[in-house]
Amino acid sequence: MKAIRGATTVEKDEAENIKQRVKELLTEIKNANNLNEDNMIFILFSNTADIRSFYPAKAAREAGFFSCALYSSLEPEIENSLNKCIRIMVLADISTKPKHIYLHNAAALRKDLTTINIAVDGPAGSGKSTVSELIAKRLNILHLDTGATYRAVAFACKKHKIDFYDEQQVKANIDKFNIEIKYLNNKQSTMLDNIDISDMIRTPEMSLAASTVSAYKCVRDTMVELQRKFASSNSCILDGRDIGSNVLPNAQFKFFLTASAEIRAKRRVAENQTKNINQPFDIVLADIMLRDKQDSMRKFAPLVCADDAIKIDTSDMGIDEVADKILKIIQEKV
Repeated sequence: MKAIRGATTVEKDEAENIKQRVKELLTEIKNANNLNEDNMIFILFSNTADIRSFYPAKAAREAGFFSCALYSSLEPEIENSLNKCIRIMVLADISTKPKHIYLHNAAALRKDLTTINIAVDGPAGSGKSTVSELIAKRLNILHLDTGATYRAVAFACKKHKIDFYDEQQVKANIDKFNIEIKYLNNKQSTMLDNIDISDMIRTPEMSLAASTVSAYKCVRDTMVELQRKFASSNSCILDGRDIGSNVLPNAQFKFFLTASAEIRAKRRVAENQTKNINQPFDIVLADIMLRDKQDSMRKFAPLVCADDAIKIDTSDMGIDEVADKILKIIQEKV
């Protein structure tokens, strides 16, 4: 017999939210430990006092866990404890080492067992990459700029003379692109065929090309697999356009940064000037607005603010202010 531990949190004290999170947690525990009706003996539930609308044990029954005994209990109210938390212990007749599962904000309870993932989404020029890099340094975790992976696909298309406006051509070649993410001297390097192309993909041409290829399902499937694999084994912060909604829907912390198109265009002009790229403001603004339209209207995994993400308007905020606000929210949740 082995005891398997787990925990999750809910956003709201509502029956449907509780049902969904209990089912999700038990399903992951069941799959991770190869459990079935015969070897699941007993499940003990406990929940914090701010969960009143539905019994977690009843949620388990409705999720299809009929054969094992269930019991629910109430946790004592401890100051500064994690809010809206459901903990479980599964007694199972297995001989293998148990795999404990902690999801959503409950992942912070067992940092020895889980990686911490932070999702930061937002349109071009909202400051998400710069803010994410700063937060990664302060928390001593890795920063994955997911946009770089799509820029790499666009760059690979250009290198191999593939028309990136032709989805079928891209689909036929995507598996041939040897794209990797490596960390060299604590900095992300985007590699194509073992060559560092990190600087070469930071051009206006690659920015618009990346927006085009990222709309293709074949590209997103391939790059999302790369991104998820990275996040599963590293505590990290990921920024992009669909991290919280698609890439890492179970990320413990989700944020959506935004700003007016004019503000974002001014930021991009200033950024380009540091790279000796001189583009008129009107051209940059037009590119920003075009990319917003492309990213928001694509059929597969569009730019969207996840339902459980915290939205922050950065129009009148400096980078340090945004980072401080995000860090404060993370610390309060933990």
